[in-house]
Amino acid sequence: MPLGLLALAMGGFGIGLTEFVIMGLLPEVSADFQVSESVAGYLISGYAMSVAVGAIVITAAVTRFDRKRVLQLLMVLFIGGNLLSALAPTYEVMMAGRVLAALCHGAFFGIGSVLAADLVPASKKAGAIATMFAGLTVANVLGVPFGTFLGQQFGWRSTFWAITVIGVIALIGIATLVPAVDRPSDPASAGLRGELRAFRTPQVWVSIAVTILGFGGMFGAFTYIAFTLTEVGGFASTSVPWLLVLFGGGLFVGNFLGGRAADKALTRTLITILAVLTVVLVVFALTADNKPMTVAALFLMGAFGFATVPGLQMRIMNYAKEAPTMASGANIAAFNVGNALGAWLGGMTIAAGLGFTSPIWMGAALTVGALAVLGLATVLDRRPVRSEDETVSTVSV
Repeated sequence: MPLGLLALAMGGFGIGLTEFVIMGLLPEVSADFQVSESVAGYLISGYAMSVAVGAIVITAAVTRFDRKRVLQLLMVLFIGGNLLSALAPTYEVMMAGRVLAALCHGAFFGIGSVLAADLVPASKKAGAIATMFAGLTVANVLGVPFGTFLGQQFGWRSTFWAITVIGVIALIGIATLVPAVDRPSDPASAGLRGELRAFRTPQVWVSIAVTILGFGGMFGAFTYIAFTLTEVGGFASTSVPWLLVLFGGGLFVGNFLGGRAADKALTRTLITILAVLTVVLVVFALTADNKPMTVAALFLMGAFGFATVPGLQMRIMNYAKEAPTMASGANIAAFNVGNALGAWLGGMTIAAGLGFTSPIWMGAALTVGALAVLGLATVLDRRPVRSEDETVSTVSV
């Protein structure tokens, strides 16, 4: 495995930690800045919105530049944002730091996915993308619990100082371990205009739709999982963090195995994973009052939910092969749109009085939608997608 992939994974780890660790530190942040819990929560939603914007706008602005150098500049932006958060004297400055760090999030994973795929042979591209995203999953499994503990023991600012240091390490790793990869020599594929040509392909839009629906299904079920675990499953609130670690373990396993499977049979893997995820969500909704079944379903939901990520990223890059950077960034934005859509629809079902298992049912419905869109697109698309070393048919894989 190229060492450059480890550097990209380290960057993903820091970015994932920045996104999620704030959830466990909101009480301390709220008390320090003397704002309400709901206002403190804007530090989460503001970050998510900035990720979606950055994935499109930042990526569009840097399409003509060397990808390795762009990633280094994005890590500098990330370091600056977290340093600003660590030093923030007011809530407004803290929000500015969050937004600054978030702007690099989508562009980093979008451009990083393309660069990671370029570092390995065609038969290992999805696995390379999975390696980069492994940093994000490890951030959920280990980084968030440790970051929360650090912030609770030494103040929430200490966590952001630690993230800043992680950013510096990732920057050094990218600078020294990631090789420069030649850009396409075809002028038509260079620059923003060339990158936007990828969106003329209907299958690119199909990939974005599948990402929104598929990831929205998993995240819709996960957003309100604490209420499901305590109010339906009967778990003590003190058990929730450990159950979330279990969920994070599922993310890690699913990401690794999903990447390997997608390299062997991309479309078949995505269809199978989405189908199994639907079954898992339905079983979870039906057995949420059974603790052993809930534990198993929580792990499997994380595993099959995140197992789609390398394949979905690889799919859109396949159909935008001559100009993949903007398409890759758009798919990262689509993941965040799916997060927001799933959370919003799940909240609507709860507000309608349908109970704390209703977001899981809604998640299953979204996943069925993703499966239907992908299945129809696969049937209608008879054109081969040619990789560097082989021709891969989206019907036969």
